[in-house]
Amino acid sequence: EVQLQASGGGLVQPGGSLRLSCAASGFIFGSYHMSWFRQAPGKAREGIICIQTTSGPVYYSDSVKGRFTISRDNAKNTVTLQMNSLKPEDTANYYCAASRNLCSRHRSAVRYWGKGTLVTVSS
Repeated sequence: EVQLQASGGGLVQPGGSLRLSCAASGFIFGSYHMSWFRQAPGKAREGIICIQTTSGPVYYSDSVKGRFTISRDNAKNTVTLQMNSLKPEDTANYYCAASRNLCSRHRSAVRYWGKGTLVTVSS
């Protein structure tokens, strides 16, 4: 059974930090590019950041550069999103996703989806 289990969401104040984790199982994790998508209220799901199998991160959203960092641990089959300096506009459901062929901001490139974890940034 393929699983991508995201955790770490919650309510934080503006300027705060939060770390999301995604635990993968049921597929060869090291062969997949891992990305994070988010879907804000009333908006479409968008890719924000990706980490390739053998190289560094790829940013798809300028709004998260300098604030969000993605990392992966292939030995533990996990991918992490460290979020700093959070803003109210970061409020969204966050999804981890696995892509076999390339890092992409498009949903069509995703082979496996995790369930969302809700991040709410509010005072």
